[in-house]
Amino acid sequence: MKTAFDKFINNNPQERELFDREYRNFVLSEFVLEKMEQKNLSVRAMAKKSGVSPTVIQKIRGKNAENINYKTFSSVLYTLGYQFTVVPLKQSVLSPKQRKKLVKNFTAP
Repeated sequence: MKTAFDKFINNNPQERELFDREYRNFVLSEFVLEKMEQKNLSVRAMAKKSGVSPTVIQKIRGKNAENINYKTFSSVLYTLGYQFTVVPLKQSVLSPKQRKKLVKNFTAP
């Protein structure tokens, strides 16, 4: 039996691309949130240390960071003690089995 994910995402290339893009944004946002909490940094403190506006930090935290440029995001990561690394792009970061498990866990009550 096909899941709703299979029907609407896996079988539709446009929807799949949108899902993957939104998932990457979600993961980056959650990463920044977690690291800010670990370092006990408020939005204003993070903005001041990274040299970007509090609005930009709010956008990243709110998963609305589509138009944040490399330099800005790099500065945020550097403030948190991280940097970008360029690696070859794979067909998919998660295997289909891992995706199904993720979706199942995400949608479970």
